[in-house]
Amino acid sequence: MFKSILSSKAYTLRKMILNSVFNSSTGHVATSLSCAEILTVLYMGGVLRYDASNAEWEERDRFLLSKGHAATGFYCTLAMAGFISDEIALNVSSKNSSVGVHLQSNIPGVEFTSGSLGQGLGLGCGVALAARMDRRNYLTFVLTGDGECNEGSIWEAALFAGHHKLNNLIWIIDRNYMQCSDFTENCLSLESLKEKITSFNFNVKICDGNNCNSILEALKDVRSRVSTSPLCIIAETVKGRGIPSVENDLFAHHYIPAKDKIKDIIENYFEPFI
Repeated sequence: MFKSILSSKAYTLRKMILNSVFNSSTGHVATSLSCAEILTVLYMGGVLRYDASNAEWEERDRFLLSKGHAATGFYCTLAMAGFISDEIALNVSSKNSSVGVHLQSNIPGVEFTSGSLGQGLGLGCGVALAARMDRRNYLTFVLTGDGECNEGSIWEAALFAGHHKLNNLIWIIDRNYMQCSDFTENCLSLESLKEKITSFNFNVKICDGNNCNSILEALKDVRSRVSTSPLCIIAETVKGRGIPSVENDLFAHHYIPAKDKIKDIIENYFEPFI
């Protein structure tokens, strides 16, 4: 029952994302849709430790969205989790909005500003190392895209994490096989991704990133692992998941639905799952 509730929440999140980008006529729908289940499980599946009424709670787990162009999806998640109002989330980057199209750290629940790709994992390493030095028990989660794994800074951070045995670091890769201009394997092949990351002294798991059950299974022992290695979850997803005409479409990176399509998409593709 709990897992089916999470799946329903993921589609409620998709509905919110769609309404937000329609209200502002900007945003990155496809990349927000691909990680809807990941964000839902983290924030509504009992994985992350946080207090929405006290966003700066010292014992909170830290979550860093490195793929900052998925800000609309994250703001909508924060609204569903109680950090911010629906009004903020439903008007991202609109004329009178307090937030832009990329992620901003002045919003409760956001640890770092992001949007320039390849930086989140390095920041996460610093946060995880600080927790160890301060003898704190919080975990650090970093969500990156797979396209940003083209960045050398990602691999420098992975080398650092493995060397320092940051077993309080959880790196999640939204593996949708697409980036802004092409499929990842055409731009700069990442495969075999699991073997590459394992060679950097990570424990690596692969899951279906658009299935809440699969994500929960991959994260079930995240607080009780005995390994000294950091953990990487390769979450296999579909970019644009939930809208058939947008799924795996290279031209949908900046897709904004037309007004006459909104109702049809929500009624036919989202609400049956809610």
